[in-house]
Amino acid sequence: MKTTGQKQLKYYVIGAGSIGKRHHQNLLSLGADARLLSWRNISLNDFVTLLGNIPAQRSAVVIATASQVRFDLIQAAANANVPVYIEKPLAFRVSDLDRIYDVAQPIIARSMIGFMMRYHPMITALAGRKHDDIYGFSFEIGHDVRQWRQDWQFKDSYAAKSQGGGALLDLCHELDIAQLLFPDARLGQVDCLGHSDFENVDFATRISLIQHNGPSGTVAMDYLSPHSIRRINLRGRNAISDIDLLAGTETRSQNGVLHTTQSALERNNMFVDIMRDFMNLAESGQPPENQIAPMMDNVYESCKLIAQAWEARQFHGHISGGMQ
Repeated sequence: MKTTGQKQLKYYVIGAGSIGKRHHQNLLSLGADARLLSWRNISLNDFVTLLGNIPAQRSAVVIATASQVRFDLIQAAANANVPVYIEKPLAFRVSDLDRIYDVAQPIIARSMIGFMMRYHPMITALAGRKHDDIYGFSFEIGHDVRQWRQDWQFKDSYAAKSQGGGALLDLCHELDIAQLLFPDARLGQVDCLGHSDFENVDFATRISLIQHNGPSGTVAMDYLSPHSIRRINLRGRNAISDIDLLAGTETRSQNGVLHTTQSALERNNMFVDIMRDFMNLAESGQPPENQIAPMMDNVYESCKLIAQAWEARQFHGHISGGMQ
């Protein structure tokens, strides 16, 4: 394991939900001095005071709160010159995203966004390939939201909120990957299926991405699939690739020959690897080992695409029942 930089920092994880607890535990496993704080139990003034009591350049912050309350936290961290790791999505409105980037300028080169799927070995491999011959693509993720965690109810979660909830924002890694691989693709139609009990919350969303004289494709995400799926299909003039990110397999058809490769993956390894890179960045300014690491200063377009898609949602129907 690569050690972190020369300067030991105090890490504050703001947000004590499942993802905040995961980040806190991973920081501890990496040898960090980390403290987990519930946003419900502290105020913005408490947070500002906390940062003010630490000498400059001696702390870092992980923000794992609901996305609608992040602006003030990021602004406070930037004012204190404290680097941040911010869970995705950064914002779900373009205007809010631009406000965040404006206030984050003092720390933007030392901060990261939580697109941890960029640490999946199959995504790093795809990012290293040329995609000149691709004419079509699809990304798909689906999971029955009721099966997420034991003793967890959808109606009481962030996912059920009309502002900041829904499948598009929750499962937006696939939009980031699509933008990473096909940066010239632009947003087309965004079609959603809602739920009769949860207004303005998308349960199944299909997004079209289009490019002039280039590949077009779709990104689909849902809370409904009876078993988990996470797949990528790339169609090119020379080859077709079918990738199962959960199984870690790629089946590639080229010149009439099928070839399958496999990459073993333990899901938490991605969270550990991205946090290790953030620690090195925050403590000693070392650039991430991962060449496609989601540095805040290079993922604006992905964050913008997610916000644009959320604002462009069109609901075409609803399901009912069974989501309490």
